[in-house]
Amino acid sequence: MAQQITTDPVDRELKAKHRTMWGLGAYDRVAAEIIPSLGPVLVEAAGITPGQRVLDVAAGTGNAAVPAARVGAHVVASDLTPALLEIGERTVAGTGLRLDWLEADAEALPFDDAAFDAVLSCVGVMFAPHHQDAADELLRVTRPGGTIGLLSWTPEGFIGQMFATMKPFAPPPPPGAQPPPLWGREDHVRALLGDGAELRAAQRRTLVVDAFADGEAFRDYFKETYGPTIAVYRAIAGDPGKVAALDAALAGLGEQYGREAGGSFVMEWEYLLLTATRT
Repeated sequence: MAQQITTDPVDRELKAKHRTMWGLGAYDRVAAEIIPSLGPVLVEAAGITPGQRVLDVAAGTGNAAVPAARVGAHVVASDLTPALLEIGERTVAGTGLRLDWLEADAEALPFDDAAFDAVLSCVGVMFAPHHQDAADELLRVTRPGGTIGLLSWTPEGFIGQMFATMKPFAPPPPPGAQPPPLWGREDHVRALLGDGAELRAAQRRTLVVDAFADGEAFRDYFKETYGPTIAVYRAIAGDPGKVAALDAALAGLGEQYGREAGGSFVMEWEYLLLTATRT
């Protein structure tokens, strides 16, 4: 049976906030300009082949869904934020790629048990607030013997540290919500999947980013495009001192994780690439 959408008003309010947050700014620019290589990396690691039924959870604009469709898989791209799905659908219109774009909550997926040969998520499901609920859904909709493939920012890597830097300035998380970068820890994901999946591989890799001139340029770009960063700045907009402190902290973090290489400012963002087989 397909999972039913929650009727809990507190949970509905939380999901509405998440939907709004990811609709802020221009995440499609981040996906297209900064991290476009991550989706193909995940699709290759998961061994996606033509004809497979593939679900991309928290797909955004289709970072993993589109390359999976290019391989020849039959893909469903699901996300909580319809605005991102609409951008993804427009982007591939007329290409002949086979994708369905569906609004869905990663913690309550509207699909039957064992509906997919492979379930993927590229820096997506990690942002679902209740990690075990999301992991249980990944397992539920993957057929026995099917593949679960996840790519997540690590706590120690740049994006994990960016969230740690923003945390003191952000409103407290609701009860039960867990930090997204925990999905970048192999032991955490192992515990979430439990006996439901057998780990195939888990590697920490690095995305090299050369899109910014310096730490300040990184900060300004994320203030303009990245929903979670925009949301934190909105929360402190009435306190110029806090805004200035966060400005300095994010620019400093960018400098800390950047270096000069060949005349360019280069940053290294660590992520965990994990694949598992549904038992």
